[in-house]
Amino acid sequence: MAVGIFKDIVVNQNNQLKSVNWYRKQLSDMTDRATARKLMNDGKLTARPSIGRLNMFFYDPKYKKTLPLYDRFPLVLPLERIPNGFMGMNFHYVPPVARFRMLEQLQKFASDGNFDKSTLLEVSYDAVKGINQVKKTIKKYLYGYVRSSFLRIDVNESPTAVLLPVQQFKKGQPY
Repeated sequence: MAVGIFKDIVVNQNNQLKSVNWYRKQLSDMTDRATARKLMNDGKLTARPSIGRLNMFFYDPKYKKTLPLYDRFPLVLPLERIPNGFMGMNFHYVPPVARFRMLEQLQKFASDGNFDKSTLLEVSYDAVKGINQVKKTIKKYLYGYVRSSFLRIDVNESPTAVLLPVQQFKKGQPY
């Protein structure tokens, strides 16, 4: 079941994918509740990332000194496991409207047509690596540098999550 900020918007969308503008309007009324810490406190936390769903978590990258920029609160769809971590798409590396469009493209990988809390996005790296917009979102995350639990974002909450202004970039902005 959706909780916190996600619950209100999921109820309002009535199990239908709405336009970007609809989600933006819903979020503008709730911006005071959309902080990383509040989302984590209200959410469904897990010890490991939820495969097939978006995840938010606090992260302190191993190579932060040499990275041109990095996101301390990524919004990631895990694609595959790597030794001691996972590789995934961090939606924060593209502008909000592009995030929404990527999410729409990923619907074809849905495990069912319900788009509810039981739906999974069965996406692999091989399936998306050739998509130009996706290339800049692919990042590797090591478990030893994760600084929180993982906030599980169900598929019906994903349109809201991709538009939330909660990214925490250090050293610059990706767009």
